[in-house]
Amino acid sequence: MSQTTKKALEDSLKHLLLQKPLPKITIRDITDDCGISRMTFYYHFKDIYDLIEWVCIENASQALGENKDYETWEEGLLRIFNAVIANKPFIMNVYHSVSREQIETYLYTLTYDLMINVVNEKAKGLKVNDEEKDFIADFYKFALVGLMLDWIRKDMKEDPRIIVKHLDSLVHGNIVTALHHYDKTNDQ
Repeated sequence: MSQTTKKALEDSLKHLLLQKPLPKITIRDITDDCGISRMTFYYHFKDIYDLIEWVCIENASQALGENKDYETWEEGLLRIFNAVIANKPFIMNVYHSVSREQIETYLYTLTYDLMINVVNEKAKGLKVNDEEKDFIADFYKFALVGLMLDWIRKDMKEDPRIIVKHLDSLVHGNIVTALHHYDKTNDQ
C-alpha cells in the first residue's frame, strides 16, 4: 500500500506540473488531486521537496536497473537519460524551481552507486584502498553529473546515445588504468 500511495502522489505531482510551476503547487493541491488526506502525505514525505527527491531517485533507480557493472554501465546511463526525457516536464520544472545543489545531490547519489560498483568490480585482485576507490568513483560521478546537468540546461536536445558513446570512449579502460596506478600489490 505504501508504494501505491507514493506512486499516486508522484502521479499527482507530475500531473500538476503540467498545469503550473512547482512553486505554485501546494501539498493540498497534490492530495486533492490524488484523493488522499494531508496526513497521509506527511506520513510518507516531510514536504514537496522530499517527494521530488523520492521521485527522482526512484525513477532513476528503476531506469538504471541491474546495469551497474563494467560491461553494462553505458546501458544504465543511457536508460537514466531516457527516463529524464520521458519525464521532461517534471525534470525541467524541478530544474528551474529547486536549487542546483538539490538536483546535483539526487544525481550524485545515483551516479556514485553506478560508478562505485564498476570500480569495485575492476578492483578485484588489486590492493587498492577504499579511499582511493571512492576518489575514482567520485571523479567519474562529477563528470557524468556535470554532463547531464549541462544537457538538461540545454533543453535535452543532444541525442543521449551520442553523449554516452563519447563517455564510453573516455571511460573505457581508464578506470582500470587508474586502479592500477593505485595498486599496491607489488609494493614491498
